[in-house]
Amino acid sequence: MSDALDFTDKPTILVVDDTPDNLSLMGALLKDVYKVKVANNGEKALRIAASDTPPDLILLDIMMPEMDGYQVCVRLKAEPGTRDIPVIFLTAKAAEEDETKGLSLGAVDYITKPISPPIVLARVATHLQLKASSDFLKDKAAYLETEVGKRTRELQAIQDVTILAMASLAETRDNETGNHIRRTQHYVKVLGQQLQDHPRFRHYLTGPMLETLFKSAPLHDIGKVGIPDRILLKPGRFTPEEFEIMKTHTTLGRDAITQAEAQLGMKVDFLACAKEIAYGHQEKWDGSGYPIGQMGDSIPISARLMALADVYDALISRRVYKAAMPHEAARQIILEGSGKHFDPDVVQAFLACEAEFQTIAAQYKDSDGDLEAEARRIANDVAEQVNL
Repeated sequence: MSDALDFTDKPTILVVDDTPDNLSLMGALLKDVYKVKVANNGEKALRIAASDTPPDLILLDIMMPEMDGYQVCVRLKAEPGTRDIPVIFLTAKAAEEDETKGLSLGAVDYITKPISPPIVLARVATHLQLKASSDFLKDKAAYLETEVGKRTRELQAIQDVTILAMASLAETRDNETGNHIRRTQHYVKVLGQQLQDHPRFRHYLTGPMLETLFKSAPLHDIGKVGIPDRILLKPGRFTPEEFEIMKTHTTLGRDAITQAEAQLGMKVDFLACAKEIAYGHQEKWDGSGYPIGQMGDSIPISARLMALADVYDALISRRVYKAAMPHEAARQIILEGSGKHFDPDVVQAFLACEAEFQTIAAQYKDSDGDLEAEARRIANDVAEQVNL
């Protein structure tokens, strides 16, 4: 029983030769160390090599009828399932050009007849060890690649959840719902995709950058965490003084992300993008926005995309203090803001993909429960101010 188990553990050598005496000779030489399979022609050799139990190494004669050893080697190396099986030519062709040709076709070694049995055994053992080492390294590399991919996906998932949690924290203190985050995130991505081939934007809106924009967009209003409730939750219009305080949410957001970046101790693309969006999404194309009155192309592209996405969503969303505006009315306001509030090319992109905007708005529509909760928050805030 132990001999049988030991036999199955032996590496398998396929000997390919059209001469029965040569097959017998090689079988006798190898059988005590290896499991031996034989093939007396190229077609049979290829079938054995491509079977469910392929050999670990092939000893291949060159001079055979119908299909010579060179042709067999070419066929073996052309197939993914057999290309990595080591091939050693075992042949009477001793010319230098023959050996050169065999090695150039992918053989790992070239042994001429008449053979020296110790040399054959030594070279077979060497190439089996090299193959085993190569297979181990490939398996290890594949395992490590899988593990790195898994860990990367886990880190990305944690990062995405953290971003949404931070953004949702800001939204719970505002008069807007968490779905505002989702809608604007998708609006920005759609605008970016529409502008990818535009001469003014294609240098910036690469595939990875679109993913970065999508990931960064939820943090556009993170600075609202630092705005007092008496202002942030006020149902009516702001006084000039209150509006000045409200405008600081852009700077507060940028500074919060900058501090997080400093704590991290390294530059991260999505945080750099998030800073641009948080700080610049209230700027206007004609320079009349805030916090610093940037204008035109000096406003980061990421902030220009978010500016339109944010305004559109505010217009079409129902709040306890205003009715939702129909898409056509919001579209007209966006169009009128071209060259004033918004980059004209971004407006044209919006017009080209407005159907997608409507689809996103419908998919992430606010529920009545969201609005009722919003109303209760405002009512409670007003009641507290009255009691004070």
